Amino acid sequence: MLELSFDSVAEPLLGPKWQSLYKAYWPAYKKWYESNGADKKPSLGIAKNRLQRYMPEMMPTYERMCELAGDDNTAHRFLTGWQPPAYISGCSQAVFTDSPTLVRNYDYHPHLIEGTLLHSSWNGKQVMAVSDCLMGVLDGMNSDGLVVSLTFGGRRNVGRGFGIPFVLRYILEFCSNVAEAVEVLKTVPVHMAYNIMLLDKTGAHSMIMITPQQQPRVTDMRACANHQGELRWPDTKRFPNSLERERFLNELLSRPGLTEWEMADNFLRVPLFNTRYKRGAGTIYTAVYRPAEGYMQLRWPDKTITQSFAYFEEASTPIFIYAPDLEEELKSK
Repeated sequence: MLELSFDSVAEPLLGPKWQSLYKAYWPAYKKWYESNGADKKPSLGIAKNRLQRYMPEMMPTYERMCELAGDDNTAHRFLTGWQPPAYISGCSQAVFTDSPTLVRNYDYHPHLIEGTLLHSSWNGKQVMAVSDCLMGVLDGMNSDGLVVSLTFGGRRNVGRGFGIPFVLRYILEFCSNVAEAVEVLKTVPVHMAYNIMLLDKTGAHSMIMITPQQQPRVTDMRACANHQGELRWPDTKRFPNSLERERFLNELLSRPGLTEWEMADNFLRVPLFNTRYKRGAGTIYTAVYRPAEGYMQLRWPDKTITQSFAYFEEASTPIFIYAPDLEEELKSK
């Protein structure tokens, strides 16, 4: 069994707690950010210009993060979110509209996740989100009742744009409903293909297919996995059951009398629950968001973390993941 730690952290405004997270994770992020050559990254001037152009409301937050990060040009470029390395994760997600609920599995390598659920209020709205890239989010919800979540879209081409976790952070900081979030995704360029699920407290929902250098496709799909239409990536070994997962979710959503909690329970079972950890596609957690009530859960087969805007408890929660493929790899080293 692999042991991970999921930390629930509350800090309304950027301060020492975020700075501690930065100090803990920046060395690994720096190595990743420079993985294809530091000289190939955009200059700080260009990166800041793009942030100012597309997400100007984030500039005060960005500048405060740079203060906390210290005098580090590379960190300042990274924190703009502009043109990061390729970012590929698995994941399945679905929305239940009768009683607005978004459920998703985040599938990735267990050694490459921050493991932080951050409750903040950087720009007026409260936000609870699973943190990524120090500024960005993998999934989350704000106090206006808007939920966002990402999955990889299955296309490996890389274009000019922002890393999607940074854009989702921007949406949670400044949007109040699905319609506003859709407009952001239509105007802010994203550097890779992703499927973005949106839900708000009214039950309004949308699934946006993003592909670099193309107009986003806005759909009313209630479930998605790791493809957009047909599987186009020649090497589908990493996500071989994307079609099966999406088909299973659609069949699940069509069952008469299905409740949101029955739907959520299915995310902890095959085919939605994945154990391909060595390939970077094992299920790290299941998230359940209830925007009308303002609370959420992080779930595992033997454990659940429940948090809300009204009552958020800071804690460090040990999580045990059964990953025999990774354990064998570690034993052989």
